[in-house]
Amino acid sequence: MFIFVIVALSVCNAQAKQPNILVIGDSLSAGYGMDIAQSWPMLLQDRLNQKQLGYRVINASVSGDTTRTALNRLPQALEQYQPEVVIISLGGNDGLRGIPLSEMQHSLRQMVLLSQRHQARVLLAGVRLPPNYGKVYIDRFSQVYESLASDTSSPLVRHLLANVAEYPELMQDDGLHPNARGQPQILDNIWPSLVPLLKASLHDGDQRTSVTENKGSGIQPSATSTSAGTP
Repeated sequence: MFIFVIVALSVCNAQAKQPNILVIGDSLSAGYGMDIAQSWPMLLQDRLNQKQLGYRVINASVSGDTTRTALNRLPQALEQYQPEVVIISLGGNDGLRGIPLSEMQHSLRQMVLLSQRHQARVLLAGVRLPPNYGKVYIDRFSQVYESLASDTSSPLVRHLLANVAEYPELMQDDGLHPNARGQPQILDNIWPSLVPLLKASLHDGDQRTSVTENKGSGIQPSATSTSAGTP
């Protein structure tokens, strides 16, 4: 019985320490029109497992979400999952519905700052509007992401659907949503900007664990200087 309790506690502690990645987005990340297992956040989980990086992906994306409605949901998600990394991929519905760009920028900014206050690293993923919205408005829309990324020191994936939206065979019949065949490319668009955040977060977690263990044993940690590498 004693051995069983020790093992059970060890398993629970390991699960509790597993770092989370929170994806908060709209239908482009929610697996709209396909089996959820085919969506890019699930493919991200598969890749993390293959590379034994130890992260758990929490997909809190909701089809139809605007930046305002996602902002309303974010505090509870942060409290519940305590993510190390937050991927914010929103704005498409704001643009399609004509929500003022100032409101979209404000909501996104609040989401980034709120995530950072919870000690999470943030990756922004932007979207592009259809050409019929006109070059001037499309450029102003894209600049929202550029300005926010610069102001908050957050990495930016400029176009979530790069090398996807241009190919009808990778899109659903509505021309707005990627199909299952387009999901691996979306993950490839996200991955290069995400990996440095994952490595930095794992390093920070190791440092916190080392400090906690050293405090418990009465050993003072030595000063070290390291930097997270890139893939």
